[in-house]
Amino acid sequence: MGRLVYLKDVVTLQLDAAKCIGCGECTLVCPHGVFVKENGVARIAFRDACMECGACARNCPADAIAVKTGVGCAQAVLNTMIGRSGDGCCSLDSGCC
Repeated sequence: MGRLVYLKDVVTLQLDAAKCIGCGECTLVCPHGVFVKENGVARIAFRDACMECGACARNCPADAIAVKTGVGCAQAVLNTMIGRSGDGCCSLDSGCC
């Protein structure tokens, strides 16, 4: 089974490589393995697999990661499950997730 991909080129995830201290926290907390560590620093390897949960940014001690949480597929799926409508990139009945 391959990686989950939500929508191509819509994720808000950003990594400032100059700030990265190479701790690897992002690789540990990301539920979809979006980050890899190479040559002592993190790199975004699977951007479109990001569900914009924010775990990476919340756990980055160097503040090198930015992502707008609550705007992506994960939030849309959760909103749909609890009966809310939202502006996320997909919903359960749209067929994209």
